[in-house]
Amino acid sequence: MTTFLRLLTALLLVSNLLQAQSSQTGQATLKGTVTTSDGKAAPLVTIRLEHTRWVTTTSEEGNFIIRHIKPGTYTVKASAVGTKTQEQSVTLGAGQETTIQFSLSENAEKLQEVVVTTRNLNKENKMVAKMPLKNLENPQVYSVVSAELMKQQAITNYDDALRNVPGISRTWESTGRAGDGAAYFALRGFEAQPLLTNGLPGVVSGNLDPANIEEIEVIKGPSGTLFGGGFYAYGGFINTITKKPYFKTGGEVAYNFGSFGLNRITADFNTPLSKTEKVAMRVNLAYHNEGSFQDAGSKQSFFVAPSLVYEVNDRLSFHFMAEILEEERAVAPVFFHSDRSSPLDFKTIGELNLDPKLSFTSNDLTIKNPRFNLQSQMIYKLSDQWTSQTVFSRGSVRSNGIYTYIWDDVAGDNWFSQYFHKEQQRLNTTDIQQNFNGDFKIGNMRNRLLIGLDYFNRQIVDNGSGWAWARNVTPQGEVNYKDPFTGDEMPAVYLNKAAIDNLLAGTENANSNISNYSYSAYASDVLNLTPALSAMVSLRADYFDSKGDRNTKDDDYDQFALSPKFGIVYQPILDKVSVFANYMNAFINVAPQQVSDADGSNTRVKSFKPEHADQKEFGVKTNLFSGKLNATASYYDIKLSDRVMPDATNPNNVTQGGKVRSRGFEVDLNANPVHGLNLIAGYAYNRTKIVEGAKDDFYGQPGRAPGGQGPQHLGNFWATYQFRASKIANFGLGLGGNYASQYRVIDNETTGTFDLPSYTLVNGSVFYNSQAVRVSLNVNNIGGKQYYIGYWSVNPQRPRSFVVSVAYKF
Repeated sequence: MTTFLRLLTALLLVSNLLQAQSSQTGQATLKGTVTTSDGKAAPLVTIRLEHTRWVTTTSEEGNFIIRHIKPGTYTVKASAVGTKTQEQSVTLGAGQETTIQFSLSENAEKLQEVVVTTRNLNKENKMVAKMPLKNLENPQVYSVVSAELMKQQAITNYDDALRNVPGISRTWESTGRAGDGAAYFALRGFEAQPLLTNGLPGVVSGNLDPANIEEIEVIKGPSGTLFGGGFYAYGGFINTITKKPYFKTGGEVAYNFGSFGLNRITADFNTPLSKTEKVAMRVNLAYHNEGSFQDAGSKQSFFVAPSLVYEVNDRLSFHFMAEILEEERAVAPVFFHSDRSSPLDFKTIGELNLDPKLSFTSNDLTIKNPRFNLQSQMIYKLSDQWTSQTVFSRGSVRSNGIYTYIWDDVAGDNWFSQYFHKEQQRLNTTDIQQNFNGDFKIGNMRNRLLIGLDYFNRQIVDNGSGWAWARNVTPQGEVNYKDPFTGDEMPAVYLNKAAIDNLLAGTENANSNISNYSYSAYASDVLNLTPALSAMVSLRADYFDSKGDRNTKDDDYDQFALSPKFGIVYQPILDKVSVFANYMNAFINVAPQQVSDADGSNTRVKSFKPEHADQKEFGVKTNLFSGKLNATASYYDIKLSDRVMPDATNPNNVTQGGKVRSRGFEVDLNANPVHGLNLIAGYAYNRTKIVEGAKDDFYGQPGRAPGGQGPQHLGNFWATYQFRASKIANFGLGLGGNYASQYRVIDNETTGTFDLPSYTLVNGSVFYNSQAVRVSLNVNNIGGKQYYIGYWSVNPQRPRSFVVSVAYKF
């Protein structure tokens, strides 16, 4: 850290000399706006001073600015892929600011088609850094999955969208269970779930519906500085950006049908609500019904998401959004094939011989995961340099129904115990944020400053049942009802709701009501030392106060954490190439635990400090050939410290000091080499291992993989080509797939190791996409590859499947 501060000080001194020299030369500034033929803002348009190095792109509002230009007369060109280039001649005087305007021949709708097709990732992003920064200006790495890409691939569930992101893989599907029922992903070697919506807490117990998604951002690396420590984020965050209203009537109605009884209807309707004021409303709806590739498993859901925007004037606007999801599913249990203490009976998938078509459940055993999410914000432009954002967010999710899992109670007998539990939990969250964004100059240096306050409350009310053993199964589907420990024959328990309710009736119900609070202040500053060189310094101060269960005061505790973040970006070719480095941090608060001496005496409560993850990363980003080639390549090193682990000298005690290290590199490529052809590709390598732990701890043996880290090698590719010849215009093809290397889900000296085999999946598409109609046929896993994912478990995945999508756009 000292070296970093010394470097930053040296850069500031150099910058002052450069700025002093710049001021003496009397350089000029060019600014302006670009609009479409119907008067709308034109984002992502390239502005270039011909035969010079000066180039930039317009913001989402159609604005651009180029500073530090040598005085003289220039030809200024405005261009975007698929549009007619506009140009103007302009004379720039020493020390003067000149304003010009461009109007493209395309309308806003046509330009939007071009923008989403080229997927120019150097647009300003307001979420990742909580301030407007272009990708090349941001020292943090992030990947984006657009709504347009999801339509190309006929994606009908949220999880499949993330197959387009390098370095992330699903480890198991949503279970719907209380507390952590969303799908689990491995991101840079650590677990991640989709728990942010528009940069705010958006807790999930089941699945997310993709109907209201504008894009998905995977924000990589420990990100506690700006987003807090309310959720595990050592490898990064998954942030869902919702669709926003706009000021004209439009929308889309679509019907998808396909394999395993898929029937899905969606509607997206937008309309202005006033002819005299800027008020607009947008509503997204979805009905989903689907079976399973296994012998049981179903899903029915209904989703509605209304949103409203009211732009009172040029300075003040209000934004409202709500999401309501009703979902009921029959969920296959997670198959844990180890007791985590005995040598494994099966060392390979072949030896385990798990029948992938077996669900080990029935469609009568369902779980409901209703979800409500409300967000509102007020944005007020205090001045030309300062903007205020006040945000309120309220979320509520429930887990209500049957959860079951399979566990190896007694090693060596080829039988696995199946346990059941009645989930009855409600999780409520409230988040209030106040952010101030400034964009001003310090001398001749541009300075962007974020100052924020954050209040977060989480309440968990749990009235679920206890756990009960029901039966034993084999991986091939045999069943018996012998007590796994005594061998006694027990009454048969059948897989229907009445039988499971009767089984659980004798267990003791939970009765807990837990609340905790976080009070945070954060600041982030990006200083342009020169037009090409910028530095970011950020810090969060977080006070966590847990009231624990309201029925007792013994579990109350509080903790304080500081979370810093630093970054440097240098653009050797302005707005085309950037070289970056960062240091980032994340933290999680750790609850006290009851411990005692080895003989059971001296019982006491032991407190801990928060866990911390620290990342160092460097890499390069490009935005070349007028946005036709966007690429990011980076190397990272993450160290997780202060993990709580068993005490090797006392089985009744725990200590703090465990360490995990994750290292790897990633390449993310987005290209539009010729008109109509779009390519995305990525590769990621990760190695995660425990550095310091407990030798007898299944989860923490030094030198071993911790579990849930995902495959070491991941690859993704997707290409589409839309024909331009008049007779076959709007027809196109898509082809791509994913590769995952062998994945060690169990790595332990005592149990042995268990690897899931590598796999390669191929997906394809044939489509027709005009201005009014989109029809597509998508086939996933064309080769019918049988593959598995897991997190200390074995979860079979679906074979070949198809989706037909028909949409009408208006």
